[in-house]
Amino acid sequence: MRTPAMLTVTQLNTYIKSMLDGDPNLASVFVSGEISNFTNHYRSGHFYLSLKDEKCVIKSVMFAQYARRIRFQPQDGMKVIVRGHVSVYEPSGQYQLYIEDMQPDGVGALNLAYEQLKEKLGAEGLFSVERKKPLPPFPTRVGVITSPTGAAVHDILTILERRWPLAEVVFCPVLVQGDGAALQLVEALQRMNRQHCADVIILGRGGGSLEDLWPFNEESLARAVASSEIPVISAVGHETDFTICDFAADLRAPTPSAAAELAVPDSAELMLNVQAQQARMKSLLSGKIQTLYQQLNALSSSRVMRMPQEQLSLRRMQVDTLASQMQNSMKQKLVQANQQLAESSGKLHALSPLAVLARGYAIASDGAGKTVSRVASVREGETLFLRLTDGNLSCIVEQIKKTSGTAKEETTDGHGKSDV
Repeated sequence: MRTPAMLTVTQLNTYIKSMLDGDPNLASVFVSGEISNFTNHYRSGHFYLSLKDEKCVIKSVMFAQYARRIRFQPQDGMKVIVRGHVSVYEPSGQYQLYIEDMQPDGVGALNLAYEQLKEKLGAEGLFSVERKKPLPPFPTRVGVITSPTGAAVHDILTILERRWPLAEVVFCPVLVQGDGAALQLVEALQRMNRQHCADVIILGRGGGSLEDLWPFNEESLARAVASSEIPVISAVGHETDFTICDFAADLRAPTPSAAAELAVPDSAELMLNVQAQQARMKSLLSGKIQTLYQQLNALSSSRVMRMPQEQLSLRRMQVDTLASQMQNSMKQKLVQANQQLAESSGKLHALSPLAVLARGYAIASDGAGKTVSRVASVREGETLFLRLTDGNLSCIVEQIKKTSGTAKEETTDGHGKSDV
């Protein structure tokens, strides 16, 4: 019996790998299953996952060069159909499925990618009505971003020229399908914003399949449209076609032709409106003039205009009446003032010393002019001056009598003079 050869672990794994790589049945296989343990390695771009069914699981990997091709985002629990080959990862001795292509099971990859991106951007509020910018009512420059060879640009330019020839068209030709189209659309939109070369932008193309319209479903373009400072009208495909760009734009047009009609006003319609407003203003002005003319005729035929002297006479009578009333009022005021003055004078006269003198009293004063009110301040032989109502007297005091209370007591000194 032959003794088996001694192998290292590396040799064994290499041998098993060569066996699997050499099996034509494992070189290209299609496998359906459910994704689990999905990991998107952002640095390398590789996808790591497991595919499972009701009983088994197989480890799988999808390298970056293949992962970049798929439009949708794989998720745990998603059922997919993959194509690849089976081999062994020698360092760990693990056999696994190396995926080269992946499609959702039961729904198209583009449809799934569309729904995933729509849900993602919608959750971020990128499609919110509050973010929408109003279109300028009378744009002077209209930016057009589309293919230079399609029918869409011809329709847009024709309608803009017919409806609003005052506007300048700023045209930026780009690819609208295929690889690199989304990048050109984003760059054209950003360039117009940087240079502020338009008041409104029409972004779109004619109809086509979902694959043809796919550049308008790219996340980069949706974010560029939403962040545009210039209002954007999305006009992609036909009326039944909806793209992510439509939701992000400030306004969606069902067709490129409709976008041109929405971007600018109709000069013919505006002219009709102006003419209608002009006719209305003329009618209103004519009616106003007629009314004023009638009022003027009524005023000119009135009595006051025909006989102005009569009005002057009436005004003079009113002035005379007012002057008479004013004079009467002033007289009454003077009479009342004289009465008040007489009353005050009478009260003041009653308190006057002269009135007291008129009743038989006199005012005595000494030689210094000081009024004498007590006998104690007078000596016998002193000269006093008496003021009467009609003149003054000069007297010599010969006798002094002094009173105390109501009783009067008279005394005589040795010289026969009395003192009170």
